Amino acid sequence: MKRQWISSGSPYEAQIGYARAVKVGDWVFVSGTTGFDYAHMTISDDVAEQAAQCLKNIAAALAQADCTLNDVVRVNYVLPDGKDFEACWPVLRAHFGKAKPAAMMITAGLLDPRMKIEIEVTACQGLD
Repeated sequence: MKRQWISSGSPYEAQIGYARAVKVGDWVFVSGTTGFDYAHMTISDDVAEQAAQCLKNIAAALAQADCTLNDVVRVNYVLPDGKDFEACWPVLRAHFGKAKPAAMMITAGLLDPRMKIEIEVTACQGLD
C-alpha cells in the first residue's frame, strides 16, 4: 500500500517534520490544523473565525486526497479555553452536519498563544 503525503505549505510542517495529511488506501489522516491563513500567515482573534479557517485548511488537504468534509468519520477538537467551544458550534454544524463524525473535545495548551482551536480529522474516501 502506498502512502501519499499532503502539504498545506505551512512553515510548521518543514520546521517540525510532519505532513498536513497522509493518505493510505482509502483513509486520510489530517494533522491537527489551526486557524492560520497559510497564504498570509495571519490568524483571527475570533475563535469561530479560527474554526472556520481550520476547516477551510482541512478541506483543502482533503481535496488533495480526493475527499471532502463529508468523508470525515472522526474529529478531535483542542481548545486552550473550553468555554470557547460553544461559540464554534454553528461553524462546526455547518461543515459537519451531514457527515456527523464521531467527535471529542479536549482542553490543552497550543503551540502559539494566538491559537484558540486546533482540529484533527480522519476521513475515509468514498463514503456516501
